[in-house]
Amino acid sequence: MIKKEKKPRSLVFKIAKWSSITLLVILLAFVSIPFLFKDKIVEIVSKSINKNINATVTFKETNLSFFKNFPLASLTVNNVVVANKAPFLGDTLFSTKELSMSMKITELFKSSEEAIELKSFSSKNGQINIIFNTDDLGNYDVALKKDTADANEPASFSLNIQDYQFENMRFMYLDRSSNMKMQLDSIYHYGKGNFAKEILDLDTKTTAKLSFDYENTNFFNNVNVSLNAILGIDLKNSKFTFKENTGYINQLALAFDGFIQLVDETQLYDINFKTPTSDFKNLLALLPKQYSGDLNAIKTEGNFDLNGVIKGVLSDDRIPAFDISFASKNAMFKYDDLPKSVQNIYIDSRIINKTGIVKDTYINLNQLTFKIDKDVFAANGTIADITTNAKINLAAKGTINLANIGKVYPAPIQQELAGILNADITTNFDMNSVEKGNYENIKNAGQLKVTDFKYNGKDVAKPFYIKKTAITFNTNTITLNEFDAKTGDSDISITGNLENFYGFIFKDQELKGNFNLNSNNFKVSDFLAADATTDKKEETSSIKIPAFLDCKFNATANTVVYDNINLKNVSGTIYIKDEAVNLQNLKTDVFGGNIGFTGKVSTKGKTSSFSMDLNLKELNIAESFGTLDMLKAIAPIAKTIEGKMNSTINVAGNLNDDFTPDLKTITGNLLGQLLSTKINASNSKALSLLGDKVAFLDVNKINLDKITGYFAFENGVVTVKPIPLKYQDIGIEIGGKHGFDNTMNYDIKFDVPVKYLGTEVTNLIAKLSPKDAEKITTLPVRANLNGSFSSPSFSTNIKDATASFIKNLVEQQKQSLVNSGKDKLLNLIGGDTTKDSTKTKDKLINILTGDKKDSTKTTKEDKVKDAINGLFKKKKNN
Repeated sequence: MIKKEKKPRSLVFKIAKWSSITLLVILLAFVSIPFLFKDKIVEIVSKSINKNINATVTFKETNLSFFKNFPLASLTVNNVVVANKAPFLGDTLFSTKELSMSMKITELFKSSEEAIELKSFSSKNGQINIIFNTDDLGNYDVALKKDTADANEPASFSLNIQDYQFENMRFMYLDRSSNMKMQLDSIYHYGKGNFAKEILDLDTKTTAKLSFDYENTNFFNNVNVSLNAILGIDLKNSKFTFKENTGYINQLALAFDGFIQLVDETQLYDINFKTPTSDFKNLLALLPKQYSGDLNAIKTEGNFDLNGVIKGVLSDDRIPAFDISFASKNAMFKYDDLPKSVQNIYIDSRIINKTGIVKDTYINLNQLTFKIDKDVFAANGTIADITTNAKINLAAKGTINLANIGKVYPAPIQQELAGILNADITTNFDMNSVEKGNYENIKNAGQLKVTDFKYNGKDVAKPFYIKKTAITFNTNTITLNEFDAKTGDSDISITGNLENFYGFIFKDQELKGNFNLNSNNFKVSDFLAADATTDKKEETSSIKIPAFLDCKFNATANTVVYDNINLKNVSGTIYIKDEAVNLQNLKTDVFGGNIGFTGKVSTKGKTSSFSMDLNLKELNIAESFGTLDMLKAIAPIAKTIEGKMNSTINVAGNLNDDFTPDLKTITGNLLGQLLSTKINASNSKALSLLGDKVAFLDVNKINLDKITGYFAFENGVVTVKPIPLKYQDIGIEIGGKHGFDNTMNYDIKFDVPVKYLGTEVTNLIAKLSPKDAEKITTLPVRANLNGSFSSPSFSTNIKDATASFIKNLVEQQKQSLVNSGKDKLLNLIGGDTTKDSTKTKDKLINILTGDKKDSTKTTKEDKVKDAINGLFKKKKNN
């Protein structure tokens, strides 16, 4: 019995064992076979590229998997790039991060000469660029031309596609000759159908974002488009027919009918499209959702129909004829949460091409009218020869209460508008006349007025009010007849002319103007909005002067307030051109005097710069140098000086982002003359220290009247040429350097009259001959004031000066004694009448050598030293 029980277990064990081995072998085969076939796949891919494409094709790696789309084998090629050769060298035709193809496993066992049949393919994260150059050649024509003998060669791949997919792709069409660009971003497209059949239905789903630019003008920007369609495909006749389908432009639904057929080198179009319904909401649905709001919360009346017909042949020199119309009659709309409605809406507009010749395309705006409350606005016009020399004829007339815009339409304006707009204008011109400046061919007429306009937004510092403005449109110019505005405490009034307005609008040319600007009170802070940036890491953008402006302003203002500085009677001429402002003959009364200056401020390039030539007359020194950072850095001591000055300043350097001078970069010079001045040393630690260390000097009483100083500054360092000063009968000379970082190093020379050294010194000098006495009139003492203005230090060469003075005095005495003879010498040294020659000789030596045994000599030297040292000792507080 026991043996019989073991047999079944043994059989089960064997079955499990061999099943496991078989499964493992199959699994190993699935894992290893792709590696065995990898080289073959690379060979097939490379061979197919070299045989068919005249372009530079690169890819990083290929992967073959049996698991990705089991039971099919999947081939993935990564980082594929198809780069054009001349004449499109540098352009990329196609690129993708991942290109995948699926096929039966048996296809892998075919030879490299046999075609591999594909079941599906997909592309992910890539782009396709179709480019036409100025010679009308396209970069997509990269297929190698084949001889007739080679035409029957089998392809490397054959298509038996069941489905395909493009995910996150980008398609760009660029025509460099007409400056036209169409781009589809974020493309998702999926198609499913049996391409093994000659006639099939292809079920497709497509979404993308559409952008379109023509002649540097953007017409669509990331417009959401989608199309779910079943296309009837006749592969034999290359015909594609719209069956069931629904397309969307933003929220506007469209239905298509008709077909596209490829015929030889041309394409045949016969397509109709229209909105499925005629509800007026269709017009609002054209707008992006963030602008249209909730369509379900809108009450509408009337109709809006969009219909189009495209019919004809697309070839190298022709396009299909088309007629696209937009129409609405007596419509209205009102948002549920807004108080007012737009009524009496009439729209009649068409885009037409009847001939198939591109230049014959034209736009008719036969009617556009609407009414808000009692205000009616109407416009009409035509645009012909769009692609060659566009001829534009437009007219507009009516009134709009700007306050009603936010009451009828949920526009994304955070601040309400107010004001009345009245327009009655016409214009008729062609683009060639604009481009060539033939303004006599531009016919403008009419007037535009705005009254009681109010705007308050984040981009203005304070609410902006325009009491009234009136613009007249003339043939050559646009005249600003009046412009009276107020913001904060400021008022401005402007009149003048604008030139080249159409060249600016349509051709990115300079906007030229000549204006008169007047203001009773102009406060700069009223026009500077506060920085709303909260992220400290975010870089602040610097102010830029527009490159498109070429304007002249003759400006006058009774008062201009800038950073708490009151400028009075401001006048001058301002030129704006080439990203720079040139100031000519500007004058203003400020700081008790007046300033005249010319200069230039430029924002061209990465770093803004300035240069100024200033002429200052009778300016209050303490106010000007204590208020303006640049002057404060050039002459910090000036804030201690009370009085007036005349000065010329030449300065240049870079500007910070807030348009203040970057003091580290300024260079230039200042030449100034002081008028009727006095010093208040208590405002300066450096001057207070000087007065404290020099006993004979009362800094506050130094005479600075008519003193002239020259300052040169560069790289943050100011060099002051020696300035001669006078304190009573004491000569002083000061010169040196200081830095914008508050450091300083100044040399001071004092020429102290000998009378300040006491009677001992004056008596000794009096005993010299008049000629010798003239040589010793002053004691030169040098001092150094260094450290920083906030923490100064003071030192002198008093020890050396004293020794030098005594030596000089002794030398003069010695020479005088030798010259006056022995008897006079004895009298000078004490009236000794002894005729002993030896004794006389010893006393003379003691005097000349300063022998310590001569107590009289020692005492006199000490008194001289004490007198000199006393001049440079700390003053005692009374």
